[in-house]
Amino acid sequence: MPDPPPATPPAATALPTGTVTFLMSDIEGSTRLLQALGDRYAVVLDDHYRILIDACTAAGGLQVSTEGDATFFAFPEAPAALRAAIGAQRSIESHPWPSDATVRVRMGIHTGDGRKMGSTYVGLDVHRVARIAGAGHGGQILVSAATRALAERSLPEGAELQDLGQHRLKDLDAPEHLFQLLVPDLPSDFPPLGSLGGGRSDHLPAQLTSFVGRDREKRELLELLPRSQLLTLTGPGGTGKTRLSLEVAAAASDAFDNGVWFISLSPITDPDLVIPTIAATLGLREGRGRPIANILADHLRDRSVLLVLDNFEQLMPAATSVSDLVRAAPRTKLLVSSREALRVMGEQEFPVPPLAVPDRASELRLEDLRAADSVALFVQRASLVQPGFDLTAANAHAVAEICARLDGLPLAIELAAARVRLFEPADILARLDRRLSFLAGGRDVSERQRTLRGAIDWSYELLDEGEQVLFRRLSTFAGGCTFEAVQVVCRPEELGLETVDVVSALYDKSLLRRDNVLLAGLRFTMLETIREYGLELLEVSSEAADMRRRHAQFFVELAETAAEPLHGPGQQQLLDALDREMANFRAAIRWAIEAQEVEPGLRLVVALKTFWVFRNHLREARHLLAELLELPGRLPTTLRAAA
Repeated sequence: MPDPPPATPPAATALPTGTVTFLMSDIEGSTRLLQALGDRYAVVLDDHYRILIDACTAAGGLQVSTEGDATFFAFPEAPAALRAAIGAQRSIESHPWPSDATVRVRMGIHTGDGRKMGSTYVGLDVHRVARIAGAGHGGQILVSAATRALAERSLPEGAELQDLGQHRLKDLDAPEHLFQLLVPDLPSDFPPLGSLGGGRSDHLPAQLTSFVGRDREKRELLELLPRSQLLTLTGPGGTGKTRLSLEVAAAASDAFDNGVWFISLSPITDPDLVIPTIAATLGLREGRGRPIANILADHLRDRSVLLVLDNFEQLMPAATSVSDLVRAAPRTKLLVSSREALRVMGEQEFPVPPLAVPDRASELRLEDLRAADSVALFVQRASLVQPGFDLTAANAHAVAEICARLDGLPLAIELAAARVRLFEPADILARLDRRLSFLAGGRDVSERQRTLRGAIDWSYELLDEGEQVLFRRLSTFAGGCTFEAVQVVCRPEELGLETVDVVSALYDKSLLRRDNVLLAGLRFTMLETIREYGLELLEVSSEAADMRRRHAQFFVELAETAAEPLHGPGQQQLLDALDREMANFRAAIRWAIEAQEVEPGLRLVVALKTFWVFRNHLREARHLLAELLELPGRLPTTLRAAA
């Protein structure tokens, strides 16, 4: 695809300004076509121009320029550009081209700033649409996230937008989130995009730490995956199911032509939201009265896809829906992590064992100890907080004993290793021994569960009082939070603490994790096992009700602040930001219903009205609204009317 072509035709005054949707196209392999057709190429080129001009002008577009086999059109409305592209591709498909000619046109569509100069447009958005078109293949229609946000509510009948993920394009600093416009009667299967790499075609979250051990388990799972449509990794919390599933998915990604997708289910508690959550992750939306389960099944029916469903255990009633999805989409495979099996037909269960621990009955050399996965994990994680830490003759026995006492549970080992900044391994072992002995009397939980609980207890007890309070308060957030949310909701200054210092302390001790969201800044998350522990402590404290009220108030104000800008030029970035807070919105509304706090609940549902529409969560919104309106309590007339 050449750089944006120079202008030729229209009067500058006719071109739309402000927010403009651009469409660029060119013929794939035009040079080869010219060499093959010779003089006949001119007729093919002219027919191609006529088809594009007719389709675009019929949809309300204006021709900006042509050069060689490239065309450039501008549209005042995003949906019109999509209609034009579909019409043009249909005409190209049905046109009687010469028998020895294959004409395929690639198209890129992007919405941005329509800055005119003479009879053309200038600016980064013009270059961006050129790069988007150039990344595609003949017959393919690529759409930017900005266009998708404006057009997804007005897609032509039967059309849908398939999420292709983030892609780096030539000369553009930031990756571009691209979508493919799919129409039933047009080709839909294309090779990977011609981007520069750097985008994640596998849609898996980046990992900030290395993967240690598990060679046997990883090998066995990779052997099972081709033979199993539903493969479930089971085991108690803290055994490393999530990380193992991510490693297996990454290793298997080349076998899935249409991508590998990670869907975290830990933020949701309603089984009815499992299928909509999967669909939303894939970029699918409810529409025209069709159930989202049918839309998802139709989308996956002929696609080669791996879906990684994480933390399924609290959503067991949805197992039947997942089983139905597998039957409807024979080329789709599911890799599930759960504390228990789904127990549906065709499921292959894979119990995830703890990491191998040293043999305590024999004296082992340092080399033998290093070979134990649990020891290797301890050393690797300890070196992150204490650079230069290594296994030595002086500390080897204590490290090996720590790993054995913790039953090889990865989460427990990571929590212990995080303490080498303050304690020698022998001190860590002594403190752990006291804590685990204290817990040994319980009969209603498994030994591994007691071990993990003891490790978390011990890590918590080593926090100072202010850190303990903030840890409990942070568990209020569902699905993570921003730094600003920590400051406003948790209020560390009430405890005489600097937010940066206390958050850093919890991160250093492996009780908090960070997630650098592309182009969106830093978020903090908790592993679900640790968050559950924090919630237990919060519920028995005197501040649970106050924290939930603060949490709800923050997200009410966030949603109300975002409501008006959702109609402006930064719409896609704002929608993405609200997507990241979906679990927090749900948690706040659920609290409002359970606490019969009608006003904040209604304010939040109403403020998110545009978001619900754009993301096609209307069914869920109506259900929540009905629950809130059934609650007792007087409401301001304006709020009830808006609801």
